[in-house]
Amino acid sequence: MQPLFSVPGVGAFALSMGLAAGYPMDAVITARFRQTNQCTRIEGERLLAFTNTADPLFMFGAVAVGMFKSPALGGLFALAHYISSFLVGVAFKFWGRRDPDHLREVKEREEVRPKGNLFARAYREMLTAREEDGRPFGKLLGNAVSESVQTILMISGFIVFFAVVIEILEVSGIMAFLGWPLMEIYRLLGIHTGLVQPTLAGVLELDIGSAQTAAVPAPLIQKLALVSGIIAWSGLSVHAQVASVLTHTDIRMRPYFLARFLHASLAALLTVVLYGMGVGRTAQGALASVTRHLPMMSSVSEQEGFWTTFTHAMSNSFELWLGICAALTVLSAGVLLLRRIRIVAFFVRSQG
Repeated sequence: MQPLFSVPGVGAFALSMGLAAGYPMDAVITARFRQTNQCTRIEGERLLAFTNTADPLFMFGAVAVGMFKSPALGGLFALAHYISSFLVGVAFKFWGRRDPDHLREVKEREEVRPKGNLFARAYREMLTAREEDGRPFGKLLGNAVSESVQTILMISGFIVFFAVVIEILEVSGIMAFLGWPLMEIYRLLGIHTGLVQPTLAGVLELDIGSAQTAAVPAPLIQKLALVSGIIAWSGLSVHAQVASVLTHTDIRMRPYFLARFLHASLAALLTVVLYGMGVGRTAQGALASVTRHLPMMSSVSEQEGFWTTFTHAMSNSFELWLGICAALTVLSAGVLLLRRIRIVAFFVRSQG
């Protein structure tokens, strides 16, 4: 994590949980890191920039299968989403590197960092953290359950709130008024104007925006690029969730907004490139041809078909998660090894 993204090693936990559970879990973990001084404010902002990702099950199941009726598109969305996310992380590696408070906190952390074997240090740190916490297992379990329920209610509340806002804007005609400038831009760029309203809805809430985009009779490549951008942007609904989580920290939202805009732009561009290379075309529409025969099947067959699709999506999600973690591990090890070689070479030259 340090060689690639200039964040402490604990950031790997936020990254892995963001990949597995999706937003805003990464923000919850990053806020906890900042509250316990395991990262600086700048490192927290860097971490949020690229760990705020959608979970694979959402892209494979809800979007690819549920909205586009094509499981093959799940890989396209996931690849574009995660590759662009890591590119954002690399770009934000240099964010705030001259901040004096950040440099001071990093220096203090380096001075007290224990030496020795990595696994032994990790075990000692775990025991130390457990002793400092002091809560018994029952208390920990109760707090975990209550905080999880509170987080679920918060997420659900924001989704419902923004869904109501979108409906009000559409019924009142404000959405059409706001979409007029965007419609003119889409006309100039040759983009289907039916995607204007889904774009505005996606700016507010990603699920509604993605569903509306999939239903528009527009060119498929345009819909795929827009949905990919919406997922990366994640909607003001998720932004509000992240802001509520970060309330008790000094982590700023401005770099988060910049990262989301960059992520959305890169994800849409990569979707077009990858789709042009053939990613996501295999078996496209296969599920749609199967569902045409579902009314002729029994309820048992329908249930089996659902579980088969669900299991397939879960398997793809897990394999993708493992692949990303393995690739990051290898890449980090390679960068670290290269840095060590450069340090040794410099030392040899200085001695000579």
